[in-house]
Amino acid sequence: MGFLKSDLPKHIAVIMDGNGRWATARGKSRSEGHREGSLAIDRLMDASLELGLQNISLYAFSTENWKRPIPEIRSIFNLLIEFIETRLDTIHARGIKIHHSGSRKRLTRGVLDKIDFAIDKTKKNKNLTVNFCLNYGSRDELLKAAQEVFLERKRSKVSFEKPLKEKELEKFLYTSTLPPVDLLIRTAGEQRLSNFLLWQSAYAELYFTDTLWPDFDKNSLVDSLKWYETRTRKFGGLENG
Repeated sequence: MGFLKSDLPKHIAVIMDGNGRWATARGKSRSEGHREGSLAIDRLMDASLELGLQNISLYAFSTENWKRPIPEIRSIFNLLIEFIETRLDTIHARGIKIHHSGSRKRLTRGVLDKIDFAIDKTKKNKNLTVNFCLNYGSRDELLKAAQEVFLERKRSKVSFEKPLKEKELEKFLYTSTLPPVDLLIRTAGEQRLSNFLLWQSAYAELYFTDTLWPDFDKNSLVDSLKWYETRTRKFGGLENG
């Protein structure tokens, strides 16, 4: 199972799909499925540390998820608060840094306080960065970044006719401190990006697995990394130069 550190993806993004289907197949509630999904996050963090991964982004709640039933939304955020309260000391002790990507609008003060506390407590940690994409949508992120560029140019009196460069936009993305996504994993068999890290995943390898998120474990992660090793990344060029 040995992977060369230089061959490992520097940033893995995960669309954690299948909690509801996992629960339905077992006659359980969707809330119980989300709880099992949180245990899979624990396993992923443990495996990532063991394997020497550096950055993980998790699609925890999208801007479109507000369309779900209110009780399910409430249970997801209650679970998030519980996750932070019960795991944060261990996360911090293991050198994991917490990052948040997503709009703060519509999030309750209680949720924001927990997120901010976790970010502040772990901000100096360097072993692994876990980016929770909460109330996140890529189109929303890109619109926000474009608006920030407009406002900055207006403040600085920079001509709007000046061509926009990628770095000028990227510094206003939620992920400005993270490298581009190298490997994007989606569980539960669906094969779409669902408005997740579209800019950051421009050259990512896309790995789709039928495994439901609550069943995702270290072996599942290793399988994705073995598959990643077989890929030839050309970034728009030719395979041999």
